[in-house]
Amino acid sequence: MKQLRLSNDEISRLCQGLHMLICAGVGTGDGLALLAEDEEKKEYKEMLQSMAKDADCGMPLAEIFSRTGAFPAYVCGLIETGERTGRTEEALDSLAEYYEDRLRLERQIRSALLYPAVLLLVMLAVIVVLLVKVLPVFDQVYAQLGSSLTGVAGGLLALGQAMDAAMPVLCLVLGAAVLFLGAFGASGSFREKVLGLWRRKFGNKGVSEKINMARIAQALAMGIGSGLSIEEALCQAATLVEDIPDASRRCRACAGALADGMPLAQALRQNGVLPQAECRLLEAGIKGGAVGSAMSSIASRLLEDSEDALAQKVSMVEPALIIVTSVLIGLILLSVMLPLMEIMAAIG
Repeated sequence: MKQLRLSNDEISRLCQGLHMLICAGVGTGDGLALLAEDEEKKEYKEMLQSMAKDADCGMPLAEIFSRTGAFPAYVCGLIETGERTGRTEEALDSLAEYYEDRLRLERQIRSALLYPAVLLLVMLAVIVVLLVKVLPVFDQVYAQLGSSLTGVAGGLLALGQAMDAAMPVLCLVLGAAVLFLGAFGASGSFREKVLGLWRRKFGNKGVSEKINMARIAQALAMGIGSGLSIEEALCQAATLVEDIPDASRRCRACAGALADGMPLAQALRQNGVLPQAECRLLEAGIKGGAVGSAMSSIASRLLEDSEDALAQKVSMVEPALIIVTSVLIGLILLSVMLPLMEIMAAIG
């Protein structure tokens, strides 16, 4: 069977469907077979059928997931924990909810990156047309009036002429940019590679840091809810954010601090795994004996905060682009029109 890597949407749907079927009393093998019947994608259908056969042979669900090579290590690890503690249904439900949140956030990120990029390309195209096509017309008008473009307008005209000479190269660059944006918007695998590279280089700053903290809190909540100890949940969380080296390192450092006897909230705060305000909330949950519910609440709050921060960044980028490009276009037109108005007034 050809191995494939499932998207967040496919993982969420599979875990949610399997959770519902198991809760309804359907066996694991029969549940996977039922899910395969409704699947149209050939490779995915074949994978589910193979998983159903392994389940009928008595293979543990975590091993079935792992053998496909299609699921992240965290998914297999959490399901294994759920089977060991008798909480398989809870593990599947948590995974479904987590990857549904990841899918929603991924859509927001795609929109946040695509829309400003497309807007910027359109604005740049308008400026290029002004410089290459419109300014030469005004230069001809000035020549007929016995004058020429000078100063800022003259410099812009020279820039437009240089851009006109380099038009084949500009077209190639524009075409490459359009292809990149099209692939980023349409191809999930390409988009994940680009975002993965971004996360490795800049994935722990600003809004990305908020998103990472939300992912770690969700992982801790899922691990605790599935029966893991805090140290084990932190190690599992480290594997979930292994594409962000600094975040993964902080999780492992926090697990080490716990092993040395440091209180949980203090370890999380000292290693920068969670914000201070959330650590105080967790301390209250620990005193009340509700660590799991407190962590779930923290995860929900951090996820909401990260989505709000991302939306705020997007709302700032769009007006900034419009203002900057509008000012540039206005300066280009004014640098040409004002001298022309003076000449016409002198003639009149």
